[in-house]
Amino acid sequence: MYFPTPPVSKMGHKMSHEKLTRMANQIAGFYLTQPEAERVPAVTKHLRDFWEPRMKKELFAMIDAGEPGLEPLVLQAAAQLRAA
Repeated sequence: MYFPTPPVSKMGHKMSHEKLTRMANQIAGFYLTQPEAERVPAVTKHLRDFWEPRMKKELFAMIDAGEPGLEPLVLQAAAQLRAA
């Protein structure tokens, strides 16, 4: 089983999977107010523009490992981000 090292924030703190899950789900929750057709592209853009590469890499590793807790909108956006 693969247990990647959690990303480190700019302040030098390691981010737990729980924190990344919470952050990603909060972003998705914000965009739930948008029209349905705009939700996945908006979350994808947010992750691409504001998340550090280490955070995105860790998010992908969490998804690949089948970790629970991520909202479907996060999973769809991550798939789109990965395919880009």
